[in-house]
Amino acid sequence: MEKAVWKLSPQLWNADLESSAIFLTFAHQIILTHMSYPICFVSLGPGDPELITLKGLKKLRQADIIYCPATISKSGQLLSRAARIIEGLEIEKSVVQFFTLPMSKDRTEVWKVYDTLYEKAISARDKEKKVVIVAEGDAGFYSSIQYIYDKFKENRIEVERTAGIPAFIAAGALAGLHIVKQEEQIIVIPGMLTAEELSKKIKTGNVIVIMKLSQCVEAVHTCIRLHPETNFHYFENVGTGEEFYTSDRKQIQRKIFPYFSLMIIQ
Repeated sequence: MEKAVWKLSPQLWNADLESSAIFLTFAHQIILTHMSYPICFVSLGPGDPELITLKGLKKLRQADIIYCPATISKSGQLLSRAARIIEGLEIEKSVVQFFTLPMSKDRTEVWKVYDTLYEKAISARDKEKKVVIVAEGDAGFYSSIQYIYDKFKENRIEVERTAGIPAFIAAGALAGLHIVKQEEQIIVIPGMLTAEELSKKIKTGNVIVIMKLSQCVEAVHTCIRLHPETNFHYFENVGTGEEFYTSDRKQIQRKIFPYFSLMIIQ
């Protein structure tokens, strides 16, 4: 009895090789997809490196690239509070890459910087890098970095975010304040308001937190005179070696509020 001999024609052999190549390419793409890491937004807290969460610290230590915000001073010096926090955590400097944000009320240039950062982060992620983008305080609280976070989400890019301690919470701890109690309500507002607008809010009896206080110096000074029964708690550079707190009305009246300042009104 003759043994059966299987023979493949050149056409079938080539087709088989082509199918194998397609399968291997597809399998490789699946592997790459599963090996890519989510882009992580790490909240650094208000300034003291010890106030970062353990989860945030773990993400920083695991990162291949950390994108860190900075500004350029008038003298051309690179300034970054976020970088100082990272340095205090003893993170390897070689993984830190800066993106510089213009200090301007016109946000057009800021969005351009974030669009460039978006492309860089995607490129690094596609190379199987663990990408971290950092923000001071909490990345979802009065943080322009939310713009790029939303862009990742809209384009179905996997992202995650670690929580951080907002500056006003750290400020309350510094002063030993019971920020809100029992049935009290709290309003958190940016500093873009007039003395009349602030006075109306004070009259509601709610606790008021003003972020970006440097934008309403005159309004605050006026309301201190108009509301002698109200407590004004002033803070600047919370969580740093230059932190300052006072509730002395006369002292606050003499202050020119710097960029990193806030107020809790009770």
